[in-house]
Amino acid sequence: MARSGKSNMPDAPRYRQVEISKLGRRRRGKHHDLVERILLELETVPPGSALEIPLAGVEIGLANVRSAVHRGALAKGLEIETLADVKNFYVFRKIPTQKAPSS
Repeated sequence: MARSGKSNMPDAPRYRQVEISKLGRRRRGKHHDLVERILLELETVPPGSALEIPLAGVEIGLANVRSAVHRGALAKGLEIETLADVKNFYVFRKIPTQKAPSS
């Protein structure tokens, strides 16, 4: 059976080639700017206080914000906790628990 006139050679390249060493290794998702702003402000919050982020100003939904903030904090080595109510999302640094002295 005769083959059609197509060869096994691919078409001319459609995409530009770049060196891997020139690529950034950090993911910059759609929540990046919001998360960066929250984490920067969180560093200035005194222990025992939380940031209050109005949910009305957040367009991406509570679950997405919460997981993005937790991922960002993990990447920066911050231990945080979050809470939310109907109107606001709260972020605060985790207070280290003290061990009871052993006798």
